Amino acid sequence: MKKLTVIELFAGVGGFRLGLEQTEKYKVVWSNQWEPSTKTQHASMVYEARFGSENHSNSDISEVPTSEIPDADLLVGGFPCQDYSVATTLQNSKGLIGKKGVLWWSIHRILSEKKHPPKYLFLENVDRLLKSPSSQRGRDFAIMLRSLEELGYAVEWRVINAAEYGMPQRRRRVFFIGYHKSTRIYDNIRKENSLEWMLKKGVLAGAFPLNSTTSNLKEFIIEGDLVELSENFNVKEKLSPFQNTGVFIDGKVTTIKTLPSYDGKKIVLGDILQNSKISQEFYIDANDLPKWEYLKGSKKEVRTAKSGFSYNYSEGAMIFPDALDNASRTIITGEGGRSPSRFKHVVKTPKGMRRLTPVELERLNMFPDNHTQLQGISDTKRAFFMGNALVVGIVERIGTALYEKINA
Repeated sequence: MKKLTVIELFAGVGGFRLGLEQTEKYKVVWSNQWEPSTKTQHASMVYEARFGSENHSNSDISEVPTSEIPDADLLVGGFPCQDYSVATTLQNSKGLIGKKGVLWWSIHRILSEKKHPPKYLFLENVDRLLKSPSSQRGRDFAIMLRSLEELGYAVEWRVINAAEYGMPQRRRRVFFIGYHKSTRIYDNIRKENSLEWMLKKGVLAGAFPLNSTTSNLKEFIIEGDLVELSENFNVKEKLSPFQNTGVFIDGKVTTIKTLPSYDGKKIVLGDILQNSKISQEFYIDANDLPKWEYLKGSKKEVRTAKSGFSYNYSEGAMIFPDALDNASRTIITGEGGRSPSRFKHVVKTPKGMRRLTPVELERLNMFPDNHTQLQGISDTKRAFFMGNALVVGIVERIGTALYEKINA
């Protein structure tokens, strides 16, 4: 079978590429990684070290001409969650321009300017996208769906927690797949009952089976131009209309809350720990332990803001140390470094309490050991990469299911 070609945007250290190329069904033909806030482009350095510099762009994607990006079957990317509101000018009332630097509009520009746009899209974001912003729950996702529809795509989405399918980290992300109207799958979605597609016949249901539930099915139309949507969608409503699973085609959203169906092997935090000698710097100094215990513990205390205003502060306790017989909590970007923290992982070992190593963090995202190891890249930076990365096993399974559906 011929491999499908892929453009990888917001590539980070290459999680999408690893997951797709592990299936041996895809080939990345162009990639882009740009970190706006740093002079040294660490993630791009790791990406080039692992995959080579050929056809890799380390420039601000919003400034890369579409003509420099090759045609491909599939466009993938985990783009940052930002404010997707739509601005317009009086002179150009149809001129939908999102805020400068908002990376969703770079994807939009590439799709709209390409003579032969990708037939398929495979995108990832934090699950908060389905209910942001707080003033207009679900508006940002509605803008995305509507703008993709204008570009000729139908979309299916699912919020997937990797641990619910046996993977080693409790990491919830929304994955959505777009199908261009020129594809057979687009026609299939149009003919198929949307509920049937979401629960059984779609790509995401094929990759991650569901327990069917239909009690909370919702259907609604997204209409109007993007500026109207931006201003009026779901104003004053407390809840987003988008649930964790859905399909959007011909302006119509069908969405439902689903539950995972999985009874296979489960990888837990204890399974991914390194057995080799761990550097002393990862062990918690006895003098720092009280500070860790305080930060991880429950609190009810009066705090004073900079303005002098006093307020009651409370938060619940975190499990400390982390349970080894369960999937790990979500890795965050601030996971590295020695300083005590409420959110960093700490495990209990025969030699004492310690933080997780960069290799263990890579394993929690199902990356190869030492994927991010490179001269000049600190352990703290390696942890930061994993806090931003996706779980490679999810990409691999969705990639396999998509390829099978395309070639069915």
